[in-house]
Amino acid sequence: MADLDQVLAEIKRGTDEILLESDLLEKLKEGRPLRIKLGADPTAPDIHLGHTVILNKLRAFQELGHEVIFLIGDFTGMVGDPSGKNSTRPPLTREDVLANAETYKEQVFKILDPAKTRIEFNSSWLEPLGAAGMIRLGSKQTVARMMERDDFKKRYASGQAIAIHEFMYPLLQGYDSVALKADVELGGTDQKFNLLMGRELQKAEGQKPQTVIMMPLLVGLDGVKKMSKSAHNYIGVSEPANEMFGKIMSISDDLMWSYFELLSFRPLAEIAQFKEDIANGQNPRDVKIALAKEIIARFHDQEQADAAHQEFINRFQKGAMPDDIEEMEFEAGEGLAIANLLKTAGLVGSTSDGMRMIKQGAVKMDGEKLSDTRQVFEAGLTAIFQVGKRKFAKVTLV
Repeated sequence: MADLDQVLAEIKRGTDEILLESDLLEKLKEGRPLRIKLGADPTAPDIHLGHTVILNKLRAFQELGHEVIFLIGDFTGMVGDPSGKNSTRPPLTREDVLANAETYKEQVFKILDPAKTRIEFNSSWLEPLGAAGMIRLGSKQTVARMMERDDFKKRYASGQAIAIHEFMYPLLQGYDSVALKADVELGGTDQKFNLLMGRELQKAEGQKPQTVIMMPLLVGLDGVKKMSKSAHNYIGVSEPANEMFGKIMSISDDLMWSYFELLSFRPLAEIAQFKEDIANGQNPRDVKIALAKEIIARFHDQEQADAAHQEFINRFQKGAMPDDIEEMEFEAGEGLAIANLLKTAGLVGSTSDGMRMIKQGAVKMDGEKLSDTRQVFEAGLTAIFQVGKRKFAKVTLV
């Protein structure tokens, strides 16, 4: 039982909620490889660190000897998941979906073991359903049940349109679990309704309902919103090593611990030691460097991680950048012009001063000189701005 306790502790690491934990324990006691499902609609070709929170959990299941099914929603991707959306999402063409799916497969194998990963496409069982099958599936739930979803409820109350096909999405995702006979399904906290639908449809089909494991949504670089491309606060897994390093170093010291919990493969005891070291006076920057190098080595290699660290030292630490840079947050509105940003941050006395300093080459963002006096920054940006040799500010635009 001690081994089972360790397995359960590893599975629970970083999770937000498990429904039901008692079900999961019973399945683990059976001693067989469980079928672990993760569905992804290939709506955009690039995967960022927010996506990898769940992929890391899949990897943990692989290392525990379970069967991982990475389900590419080539059919549901053409419907569009309404979860968390305040408007109907435009459906993708089949060509878009398949092109994105190829890129997805290439990127997920930077984390998952290809030899232990089963790739499925849900069109293989959803297309054969046909019109009659879709109608039967639609009969499994009521409009009242669908309107319990928070996003649907809010859109209806505010008079925003809800298309009929959006009601089908949770049923299609749930039917995927029936088709795969999933033992466990993973998803983000914003997927709760869809994940539980899988349990209900499996019960209706006489299957043992899947255990639902929900992972928290990774907060982006701005420290406020979940990481997403639309919020411009993400780190892509295919970004150059130097860019990844700079972005990771820009997160706050508090947010760093969430990244350790959700992204790092280090033992929990080692992370606890990091916290103790910082409490005893170690510079948090040193620990953040360890996190940055671990993540870069995973998506590039150790050599590039070391090179990115050295580049960071050359650009920042040798430039005598202080450790106690003031952090500030501004409203971006429709966009904040560089001279206005510098003035608002107190780095220059006026916008004309800001223009002059840019023209003199005295303004840097994350160590790079800025030369465009008309440059405008949008919400989601987090960066260190420097004017001259001594004025610094870490600015987040919201």
